[in-house]
Amino acid sequence: MELRTLYYFLAVVREQSISAAAASLHISQPALSTQLKALEESLGKQLLIRGTKGSRKVILTEEGMILRHRAEEILSLVRKTEEEITCSNETVAGDVVIGAAETDSVRLLARVAKDLQKQYPDIRYHISSGNAEHVLEYLDKGLIDLGLLFRSPDPRKYECLPLSDGDIWGVLMRSDAPLAQKKTICPKDLREQPLIISHQKGEDQLLAQWMGCEMAELNVTATYNLVFNASLLVEEGLGYALCFDRLVHTTDTGLCFRPFSPVLKSYGCIVWKKYQTFSKAADLFLCSVQKAIAAEATGSSRSLADE
Repeated sequence: MELRTLYYFLAVVREQSISAAAASLHISQPALSTQLKALEESLGKQLLIRGTKGSRKVILTEEGMILRHRAEEILSLVRKTEEEITCSNETVAGDVVIGAAETDSVRLLARVAKDLQKQYPDIRYHISSGNAEHVLEYLDKGLIDLGLLFRSPDPRKYECLPLSDGDIWGVLMRSDAPLAQKKTICPKDLREQPLIISHQKGEDQLLAQWMGCEMAELNVTATYNLVFNASLLVEEGLGYALCFDRLVHTTDTGLCFRPFSPVLKSYGCIVWKKYQTFSKAADLFLCSVQKAIAAEATGSSRSLADE
């Protein structure tokens, strides 16, 4: 299977037409059809359902959808590798790709990127938002350089750099909700309320431990992956969203946030694969993040000592 063939296949997927894909690739339609036929024969599977005279639209089979996903990953990795190799010794440039959970800790990464931008303007940063499973999968496939997680990864496979600042759990609610009158929210306040919770693996156990009951005993009306979507559910009155602070702006929005009592914090960490070979841009970024975290930890220690 050649890279060129994968590129051709994705062009057909994008255009949803063999003739339109051939035009975009500047090759003849018969030549493209021959390439696609050879690809299907080599895999022993039909990848495309060709359009009829009434409709020229091409439809992917189940195997075709699998190949599309893998082909996109392969070509992305090829482009990333080419950038790393062709970059000159004097220049630090290219892409730094980060997979991150939703957290205010992304601000730390943003500050580091901003500082580096002054000296290295040719570095480009890409953030891929997702849960821990998504981030670790992309790390394993080499599609991202670093991940920001809220669970301890397997130390046999990954390096881990803990963050010193934790995210505070609480409740996002409408400003006119009954619980909005309280300054903090305790477990008994939520027992009978309609709740909107994250469906990320591990967070339900954490919340159940804080609540002092099994999640099955609670009135969970919805789950979310992105807090922004959860905030829309809250706005429409579906329930109370359990989430991190500092993720949704509540000023003049009709929403408010109340922290848990007792306080519940989650601490994130920066992770990367063991023995990973970084591009110069990614290596520079990681070193700068390590320095920033060390500086934050030192500042926190000094503040505690002053108190």
